[in-house]
Amino acid sequence: MYLVVFRNRKRTDIDADAYGVEAEAMERMARAQPGFLSFKSYTAADGEVVALSEWETEQAARNWGRVAQHLEVQSRGRELYYESYTLFGCDAPRIHQFSTKDRS
Repeated sequence: MYLVVFRNRKRTDIDADAYGVEAEAMERMARAQPGFLSFKSYTAADGEVVALSEWETEQAARNWGRVAQHLEVQSRGRELYYESYTLFGCDAPRIHQFSTKDRS
């Protein structure tokens, strides 16, 4: 599994409706990409957003990053929507799991 963490802060003056339309379209497209496993996004009380996407391989994640329409939206994001962002990629995350369902 390859994990991508996208931390971002949006500008205060964005067109929230336009951003929402593009974000939904990108999520739909990502879900259709080979190697896509999952996507979730969380917003903290201070406005920071953390989006997590899981991919079968690093190459699958990189391929998604190179899709032409995704590249266009990334450019608009830097121009119109984001105050700042940081992207993390990890191909060997240390995984610890717990579930009450595992108890006998």
